Amino acid sequence: MDARAVFLDRDGVINPYVYHPEFGTVDSPARPSEFSLFPGVGAAIKRLNQLGLLVVVVSNQPGIAKRKFTVSHLEAVTNRMRSSVRSAGGKIDAVYYCRHHPDSLLPLYRKNCDCRKPQPGLLLAAARDHKIDVARSYTIGDGIVDILAGAAAGTTTFFVSSRKCYACDELARRHVRPDFCVRDLREASEVICALETGDVTTAEKHSFADGCLSAELL
Repeated sequence: MDARAVFLDRDGVINPYVYHPEFGTVDSPARPSEFSLFPGVGAAIKRLNQLGLLVVVVSNQPGIAKRKFTVSHLEAVTNRMRSSVRSAGGKIDAVYYCRHHPDSLLPLYRKNCDCRKPQPGLLLAAARDHKIDVARSYTIGDGIVDILAGAAAGTTTFFVSSRKCYACDELARRHVRPDFCVRDLREASEVICALETGDVTTAEKHSFADGCLSAELL
């Protein structure tokens, strides 16, 4: 039987974005010292592990293409992420990054690829490598591109948001909607646990309703 997985976006789901004064932007952490887990992330991933689900990080990381950091910096941040989750008792089974960008300053990474979300390439590559049944798997992300990629791959999608009403209109314009809305990864893990154990009543409280977040979540 094929494995099942939870595909996690990284920045905004596992860790906070950080401010980079040299660029004047809020973006992905570029150094291990800038990386930290959101509260409860390690425990949430541990819960997903205990459900027998693979935990696979799938993330657009164009910082190298934009010359904001190097390959070694990205690897160091990834190692910090893995070790931080491991220290909390959880395990990340695999990490897939898209390093491309159509306007890359480096020719090697300048391309329109099928792995940059909203394309589902990262999820499908992980599915091939790990024999994952995507139709019985989940995607969790805080961006519209995550929902689009997860839906295109055929997964059940979770939109991490508190009050992103602007996103509802864009989701409608793209003709896609998440299956569930949650505040954070901890809450997503609770809903997945409910789904896995047949607790439909609990899961339905977090269903995406009428293009807006359920009143119970606001």
